Amino acid sequence: MGFIPDVGKALPPPGIVNRNSVWLAGVGWFTAVLDNTFKHRPPLKSGVHRQFLMTTIGWFIGYHLTKYENYTYARLDRDMNEYIKLHPVEFAEKEKKTFAEIIEPFHPVR
Repeated sequence: MGFIPDVGKALPPPGIVNRNSVWLAGVGWFTAVLDNTFKHRPPLKSGVHRQFLMTTIGWFIGYHLTKYENYTYARLDRDMNEYIKLHPVEFAEKEKKTFAEIIEPFHPVR
């Protein structure tokens, strides 16, 4: 499409079957069926070509939304990791404690 910069094109492509594609393909199909219902046509039998077209358009839009979503999250992760590298004092390693040091000693009440 054109809304992902060249930096984002280095990311691996999302799978063909992803949640956005499936969801928007279902919304597209339901829109075509609903249009048939409003125009008093048999909802599932008529306009199969429109149902297929709307499903395909929904799938396409969902795929590219997933690509943009992956780019956005990768950019945010990159910026966060860069900030952590530039400010190591704010993200110092904590001392590790054992589980026995964390919990209080158990004294049964009888």
